[in-house]
Amino acid sequence: MRNTSPAAWLLRLVVIGAAVLLVWHYWPAPKVESVQSADGSHIKFRTQDDRIEIYENNGWTPFFVKGVNVGAALPGHDPGELPIPKETYLDWFKKIQALGANTIRVYTILSPAFYQALVEYNERAEKPLYFIQGVWTPEDELIEKKDAYLSEIYGEFLTEISYAVSAVYGAADIPQRFGKASGAYRYNAGPYLLAWHIGTEWEPRMVKNTNEIHKDKTGFKGSYIFAKPQASPFENWLAEMLDHLAVLETQYGWKHPLTFTNWVTTDPLEHPGEILITEDMIGVDAMHLGVNGWPAGYFASYHAYPYYPDFFRLDETLHDVKEADGTPNTYRSYLRKLKEHHQGIPVMITEFGVPSSLGVAHLTGMNRNQGGHNEAEQGRINASLLSDISNEGMAGGIVFSWQDEWFKRTWNTMHFEIPQNRRKLWHNVLTNEQHFGLVAMLSGKDGLLKIDGDDADWKALKKEDKKQLEGSYPGWKSLTMTHDEAYVYITGELERPFDPEREKLYFGVDITPGGNKHGEALGGRKLDEGLETLIVLGKGDESEVQIAANYDFHTRLYGKQYGMIPPKPEDEKDDSGVFHPWKLAVGLEMIPPDTKKYSPFEDVPAGKLLRGTTDPASKEFNSLAMWQAKGSKVELRVPWMLLGFTDPSSLQVMSYGEKDGKLYAVPSQGIRLVPWIAQRSDGSVQGLDSGNGGAYPVTSLPLYSWPAWNQSVYTERLKQSYPLVQEAFRHIGGSDTTKNPS
Repeated sequence: MRNTSPAAWLLRLVVIGAAVLLVWHYWPAPKVESVQSADGSHIKFRTQDDRIEIYENNGWTPFFVKGVNVGAALPGHDPGELPIPKETYLDWFKKIQALGANTIRVYTILSPAFYQALVEYNERAEKPLYFIQGVWTPEDELIEKKDAYLSEIYGEFLTEISYAVSAVYGAADIPQRFGKASGAYRYNAGPYLLAWHIGTEWEPRMVKNTNEIHKDKTGFKGSYIFAKPQASPFENWLAEMLDHLAVLETQYGWKHPLTFTNWVTTDPLEHPGEILITEDMIGVDAMHLGVNGWPAGYFASYHAYPYYPDFFRLDETLHDVKEADGTPNTYRSYLRKLKEHHQGIPVMITEFGVPSSLGVAHLTGMNRNQGGHNEAEQGRINASLLSDISNEGMAGGIVFSWQDEWFKRTWNTMHFEIPQNRRKLWHNVLTNEQHFGLVAMLSGKDGLLKIDGDDADWKALKKEDKKQLEGSYPGWKSLTMTHDEAYVYITGELERPFDPEREKLYFGVDITPGGNKHGEALGGRKLDEGLETLIVLGKGDESEVQIAANYDFHTRLYGKQYGMIPPKPEDEKDDSGVFHPWKLAVGLEMIPPDTKKYSPFEDVPAGKLLRGTTDPASKEFNSLAMWQAKGSKVELRVPWMLLGFTDPSSLQVMSYGEKDGKLYAVPSQGIRLVPWIAQRSDGSVQGLDSGNGGAYPVTSLPLYSWPAWNQSVYTERLKQSYPLVQEAFRHIGGSDTTKNPS
């Protein structure tokens, strides 16, 4: 036998070791059963006709995707900071699987901790929790440049796809990039992957412009993905990107189903009832792409909500599907039409749901509005939407979302959040986009303080975390205030039990110079400093927050730019004495030629204060409850924005003026609270007495203030919607539910 040198033996051992490592690393995990395709690639999931199938027990079985979308952010952070640790993911995975979900979807490459946690969790779990991996486009650049083939956009997306594939298979070293994941990826999550889901919600003008300036981009034929003759240039671009991903994945010995993100705005259907032209301007059609030699298959996916665009409530062609009571179910009608268009391939609804928020942004039928729901209502509506998705033969439904996200903005409140880069540090109860989760991300004292008319929990607060207001307040024995990232809290004890049939309670709020120094609610009294807002507690719908007419920034913004009836000139002057109900816009005035026909401005009440309890242990629990009174004890919480704050974390409030035609914020010293009691019998007012017949000295009242904060405190709680969605999952597509989370 020929002698071999020690160096050669060492080299041979290194090669053998590397080979063993590669086989171990990329081979399917022990619990993941798969089948091999003709080229040796492993396949766990595939598309078959209009469904997804899973390979298990030595055969293919239909697999209805029951999922939740998991975001990348925590309170106090932007998603690009990727702040979620492995321990949090492990806890979430347990609760997600107990929900009955079999799949989670992520939008972009997450930190290495996510993939490590998923692998470790699935190695211990009785059944794997699968995931759909998204790949985020250069979204801002696409919207700005409106050209998907622009070299920097094209190249950046190809690179992002490459990073995503190597990250999933635990073979990536991604350099630090602002707002994106980076690090060493060493955990192979590929065996638990269900599908690839590239892209974001396409801006229609970008799609249209790409098609117009790249008419030569046709006939793409890749190694596995091709564009059909009728495919648009943008659809050819998508085919290129999917093929790039497929080629990369084969290098790791796997093939998974492929899809691209789409939404109702760029669906391939026509919507004759849609008013806004851009919402029905252009389509992106999954049927214009095909696969060749990719046995895992390809499917269509849509983000589809029941309230947007407006054709869901305006298009009479969607009235053909009705509930048992005859109410048109426009969402189900839409799903049916979507399914009919995509003959031969699965259609998955990869985002759906409604938020549990005080704020509302869009209205629609069956009360499936974008907001205005408590947690129980959110759960019932989400369950009904899932039922529609299942009944119309979709391949799956993925709830948006798992957790609340404070960094999110909504079109009808984002102009009032100044500065916007601090939005993540506080929780705007009026911004519905922050409340889609099945997990409530509660502000620091929400839960610690339960609104129930009992101040025992206040006594547990540290002395420095609350302030008893010094001074004499006729009708009151005591008043105490505190705050957190979402609310200003007030509790007090009256001299006698509160009877809303006999009286109303008022709290005037002064946060900046200006405002109403008189008004009907003040019973003829005068103040030496004006009020920006007025809190009213009374019977039923009487309880609300009102805003001084000249301070009313909803009216100031929308009355001048977006078609709202302008305020009366006398209301715009300082100290008009007029207070308006707080409102939020739900529809802007739309005028041809930007729209197909005229549509008026619409708004809804936003300042109503619901009486109830926020104690989750109570049968009367209501997540939107804002106040309660028991005997002589009164307790309430008020969202920051209703009081005029644009950023409580830096004590910024809305100004009375404008700069360059825009609203702007000014610093505030804090809050002066002005309490009084009005008798219904004779209109008399208890309180607001200056003692000398002059103006009541608001400026002499104690100031409630706080240090600015740059870090947020929050707690997690499963919402009331969780068990309702759990029950819906249990009855659809088989049960994957394990025991309830602790």
